[in-house]
Amino acid sequence: MSMMEKHLTDPPDGGYGWVVVSSAFFLMGLTAAVLKNFGLFFLEIQRHYNVLTSTTSWVTSTTIAVFHLGAPLSSALSVHLSHRAVIMIGGLLAASGMVIASLGLSLPGMYLSMGVLQGLGMSLSWIPANSMVSHYFKHWRPIAYAIASSGECVFAMIFSLFFQWLIESYSWQGSLLIIGGLQLNLCVCGALMRPIQAKSPSQTSFQGKLVLDCKGQSKSSKGVTFQWSLIQRPELLLYIVFAILAAAGFFIPPLFLVPYANSLGMEQYWAASILSVLALADLLGRLACGWLANLRLIRNLQLLTMVVTALGVVLLLLPIAQNYWAILVFSSLYGFLFGCVVAIHVTSIVDIVGLEGFDSALGLFMLLRSSGGFVGPPAAGWLVDWANDFSAGFYLSGLCLVLSSVFVVLVDRLVEKNKLPLKQSDSCIDTTDHPINKADHTDV
Repeated sequence: MSMMEKHLTDPPDGGYGWVVVSSAFFLMGLTAAVLKNFGLFFLEIQRHYNVLTSTTSWVTSTTIAVFHLGAPLSSALSVHLSHRAVIMIGGLLAASGMVIASLGLSLPGMYLSMGVLQGLGMSLSWIPANSMVSHYFKHWRPIAYAIASSGECVFAMIFSLFFQWLIESYSWQGSLLIIGGLQLNLCVCGALMRPIQAKSPSQTSFQGKLVLDCKGQSKSSKGVTFQWSLIQRPELLLYIVFAILAAAGFFIPPLFLVPYANSLGMEQYWAASILSVLALADLLGRLACGWLANLRLIRNLQLLTMVVTALGVVLLLLPIAQNYWAILVFSSLYGFLFGCVVAIHVTSIVDIVGLEGFDSALGLFMLLRSSGGFVGPPAAGWLVDWANDFSAGFYLSGLCLVLSSVFVVLVDRLVEKNKLPLKQSDSCIDTTDHPINKADHTDV
């Protein structure tokens, strides 16, 4: 890679990037933290409509599925409009979904409002925010992403008891209306997402940055909407299989932890406090794993394999907890390991396809793993109805996660096999086609 190309593509690794990280911190809290606390509304919605556990689970699974399915649309709109505009549109959609859901018109209406509108709004906000953090940072990318994503944990700690208080004070419908108002702040977060400024007159922002071809001529990456060809890379395809299985297990525990605690006779506030402790452990896991990944003692994919396997084992063992303190211990372990996974599973995509392919690969990653998030909660709900025991949901979640770790091992081997050695030359490589962006070799 020539020095000129490196100058044009290097992220600033600081400066206004920390404002972007701060904005992403709040954005994660107003999207993912709200989704993680849907379990508090689970029994309320089930009682209101008098339906089975599996039927109620479709509200959450629809949100998760649309959140993932909207990823390619979010990535494409970010290129044609801007990351800032797309996040603000997402904020309006998410808030609208909550406001309509608060009317409590019908269960199909909940699928459309909390499911489709809320899910799409979260997707349009969450995807560009992740992309902005990844574009602003290179050397500090793991820790920057860990800080940004920790907003989900901090807000989840606050929201668990706050949402429970809202439900008791204003009913579940009034609570959704208030949450919708809070989510309007996503528009403020979007307004702070300023595109990277060019370093020289010949350089544009990353929305249309210059890339040199092998003849030394410049071409604009603006003309590239979406790189569907990335799906042909076996390492990305296997990573997506991991994501599908992991997504099937990821969203089950937060949904069923509170109902499980209630089934053991715990009071609502004690059950809600479990989510607060889980969120705190999640935060510690993200920061610890982000810091560890930044040290680069082992490869990201190796670290991911270890934490995903441990996470699956913890969930398989969780049902042996039959009292508050035992559940708290397992929930803390689950939260810490979950945070470790979240801290590195998105940034690991850069290790697989390089920074130039990150936006498209993230879109494909989110799109295809939606099937796991869509099927996981209802499948767990069906098992719970069939066995009349919430433990069945945790068994399914743990099994999916342990199995998913096998595919991370395969991806790591492929990436290492395909990695080209560093060369001390100015040989030109087209970063839009090469499987590993040499500018990011230090991140692998």
